[in-house]
Amino acid sequence: MIYIIIIIIFGIVVDRLTKIYAVNNFIENPIKSPIINLTYLENRGAAFGILQDKRVLFILLTTAIVLYLLYYFIRNIKKSPFILNFAFAMIISGAIGNFYDRLLQGYVVDFIEFAFINFPVFNVADIFVTIGCALMVIYILFYGEKRV
Repeated sequence: MIYIIIIIIFGIVVDRLTKIYAVNNFIENPIKSPIINLTYLENRGAAFGILQDKRVLFILLTTAIVLYLLYYFIRNIKKSPFILNFAFAMIISGAIGNFYDRLLQGYVVDFIEFAFINFPVFNVADIFVTIGCALMVIYILFYGEKRV
């Protein structure tokens, strides 16, 4: 169980440090390259900027999701496989990272942008959530219970 706590804390710390760095460096001096741009964006919506300015909704939804995932961990940590626990820890970490911004600032700091495709700007917390969801899909597709 300790690895779950370490993953969650690690994700939150890395997310906070990278967002602080982005605020201090990319507002006036964005970095452009052929692959990844490091820029600064205040996202007042959800994924891909949808539902702009629905802060209360996001705070309530994130709180409910994180509490449910923590409840799930407490009840199932010993019988759940590593990949599923790891996936949930990644999702919780990313959710808390963005929740912190939204709660204290009213927006989420995004700063990573693919230069070669038209894709929304994102942050480290988004990466954690995406990896966690991908691992969960892999678990469900390849390792989940087989029902006939």
